[in-house]
Amino acid sequence: MNDPNEFFITRGAIDSLNDKLGLPELDQFSQDWEHEVANSSRVIEFISFYETAYLNQDEKFALLSLIISSYDDYLSEGHYQESIWENIKKHLVRDMDLHRKTIIYWSKVEEELDDCFYITPYIRQIDLI
Repeated sequence: MNDPNEFFITRGAIDSLNDKLGLPELDQFSQDWEHEVANSSRVIEFISFYETAYLNQDEKFALLSLIISSYDDYLSEGHYQESIWENIKKHLVRDMDLHRKTIIYWSKVEEELDDCFYITPYIRQIDLI
């Protein structure tokens, strides 16, 4: 039986966010939308959209996954801006029930930090309540 509190990125959310944010369309072989369309130069724009747009839960889940992937790319390029991370963290904590799975995925708790995402040390700062 599926857990009703288990969120995942839906095709409807992808299509809606692609349209609203002008993101590239996926082809038949696309996987992991949040990684394929991540854009480090748009992370602040994505956060602003998360904060101001009317979004359903599926869209919020998908968009914050995209934000994290985009910020991970931003970090991999050698950038860091604490205010961006604090803003992302605020949304993860505030909407913990929605984003718990995302936090667990990116925290890679079973892995050494050398084998993790660039954002992993920051994600690990979040206490799962």
